[in-house]
Amino acid sequence: MKITTITPYVIPQPDDRNWVFVKLETDEGITGWGEAGGNAAGTAGSVRSALLELAPDLLVGRNPEDVEPIWHSIFRRFSYFGSRGFGTAVAAGVDIALWDIKGQAAGRPVYDLLGGRFRERVSLYSNSWFAGSASTPEAYAAAAREKLVPLGHTACKLDPFFEMQAYHRSYQSGEISQAGEQLGYDVVAAVREVVGPALEVLIDAHGHYNVPTAIRLANTLYERSRIGWFEEPVPPESYDALRTVREHTNAPIATGERLRTRWDFLPVLQQRLADYVMPDTIWTGGISKAKKIAQLAEVYNVPVSPHCVPMGPLEIISAAHVVSSIPNFYRLEHSHPLIEAHNRLLTEPYRVEQGHLILNGKPGLGYALNEDWLKAHAVDAR
Repeated sequence: MKITTITPYVIPQPDDRNWVFVKLETDEGITGWGEAGGNAAGTAGSVRSALLELAPDLLVGRNPEDVEPIWHSIFRRFSYFGSRGFGTAVAAGVDIALWDIKGQAAGRPVYDLLGGRFRERVSLYSNSWFAGSASTPEAYAAAAREKLVPLGHTACKLDPFFEMQAYHRSYQSGEISQAGEQLGYDVVAAVREVVGPALEVLIDAHGHYNVPTAIRLANTLYERSRIGWFEEPVPPESYDALRTVREHTNAPIATGERLRTRWDFLPVLQQRLADYVMPDTIWTGGISKAKKIAQLAEVYNVPVSPHCVPMGPLEIISAAHVVSSIPNFYRLEHSHPLIEAHNRLLTEPYRVEQGHLILNGKPGLGYALNEDWLKAHAVDAR
């Protein structure tokens, strides 16, 4: 079996955080679908161009079942450019599609090829359940009562510190005003009062803070509202900063959505810098590398909770295959408001029931994209 063509599709999303999908065709009629990392604003066109430029040299004519050799050929091509980040985002789209082909050729779901299934239902935690709410404790309490609790999740996530610049888009001092800090505490307390003590409340700090601010916020939230974790307390570039925060906080620490390879995760695990790691299947290079990072975390008895929001449907589906095949799994990130957008792209919708994702068990990923819809909505991003 040989790869014959590669077709990338860029699907526009709000704030230019676009989705990039990859179609790989073979000479035996098997088609694989993948998702690449174009979700950082302004990058989708570059990812699409890289996929098209790599295809004649590194993909066409190759055996699609040679997943590891193909991944390494793409990864190493970017080593002088910087192998972390852009290179892994490009490689992921191909890698996921290759696993889809490999599973279809074998007549087995990807999780079987990854070693078998530990669980039939993948536990989710809810993000974005507050979408559309005003930035007040009362509005968040109402959203928790009306939108979150009925979904049946056992954990939810939010970033309650609204004054900070969203999505890491500008340099900040790492500090927050006294009023903004107090508002954040009040929002979390209001949510905790609604959901009760059993539902875990996770806090995403988005790497906004300097060390003393992160320590203060994490400890106060843990003492007042018993948060389940404090995620990305400081920017991801400094392991020393993360170490200092972890040594001085009572709240569990989660990190990893902006770490790109197993080489990035190794110091976090070796130095015990986090209680949870959060590899993103797309940003780390695909199914192959997310699985290896999870196995690395298993050595240190650290639970894995992949980052998935706000990417497209093949991100969460591919991550679900990975976590189905590992023992050290916490929960998978999920955004209920994205279900409709995800399922309109798929030929068969995925199932979410009472806080769990249930894969359909079909060969490969088990899901294909609706190419007619893609062709009608794709843009020639640059």
